[in-house]
Amino acid sequence: MRIKKGLIGLVSLSLLAGAALAPAAVLADSHTKDIRIEVVSHGQASDPFWSVVQNGVNAAASDMGVTANYSAPGTFDMVAMAQLIDTAVASQPDGIVVSLPDADALGPAIEAAVAAGIPVISMNSGSDEYAGLGILAHVGQTEYEAGLGGGARMAAAGVTKAICVNQEVGNTALDLRCQGFADALAEAGASSTVLAVDLADPLGAQASIESALTADPDVDGVLTLGPTGALPALNALEAMGMVGEMRLATFDLAPEVLQAIAAGDMLFAIDQQQYLQGYLPIVMLTLYNEYGGLIPGGGGVVLTGPGFVTADNAEAVIDLSAEGIR
Repeated sequence: MRIKKGLIGLVSLSLLAGAALAPAAVLADSHTKDIRIEVVSHGQASDPFWSVVQNGVNAAASDMGVTANYSAPGTFDMVAMAQLIDTAVASQPDGIVVSLPDADALGPAIEAAVAAGIPVISMNSGSDEYAGLGILAHVGQTEYEAGLGGGARMAAAGVTKAICVNQEVGNTALDLRCQGFADALAEAGASSTVLAVDLADPLGAQASIESALTADPDVDGVLTLGPTGALPALNALEAMGMVGEMRLATFDLAPEVLQAIAAGDMLFAIDQQQYLQGYLPIVMLTLYNEYGGLIPGGGGVVLTGPGFVTADNAEAVIDLSAEGIR
């Protein structure tokens, strides 16, 4: 079991949501206007996944009456991200929220924040590493277990050989997803390999997926690690006349993904509710500052997923996804 400690679970989400709603009006009229929280992510707000995270950050800042600034490097660049964290620390904020795709690369910058007495909460990636860096809590899903769940569902659908399309090999969270996926398939007597793609070039990514499927006709399942990978995969299957035949699934939601699931062109999407990953850390750091270190469970992992969206429930979240909430 890779979950190290303090699993608060989904029950805490309702508690935090209640905490956000109940004190928001009171807090906004007290001292929260002086609270500033810096959010440093490895994902750009222009990305459809990360735009939802930023929507959560902005909504929580408004609800809690605080200032929250979102920043990210222009590409997946750990050196640039560490520099953004250093800049945030130097500005002496009341809290910092970080994603943690590479603990080795980002660790020194985060430890400098902790040493400066700045409370830090991680979100999205880093559930296995956050505690060792002095981070108070982590908000997100446990990536390996999410991959396991995806692999188990793929195996149950009859997949015997799959590819895991990874757009950021070296991103610990994404690597863990592919590993969990492969382990679950192996347990069922199936197999999986990793296909590295560059999603900065969607047509190139589509061509890579087509080449992989052409080179190995035994592949009968494809897992992508986000909507920006799912769309090239869908296009590849359409170009090859395999839509509805090749079993396709993805991590995370987008309107196009939900429409494909509802139409039967994709099996499922693994939902980590990234809106909450932006929203809850702002709430938690506001309460931490206002009420003398108040934090759920004394710290730990606050689970936002994984959940699974299938043809049975896709229609229910399409409108919310279009609004930037799901």
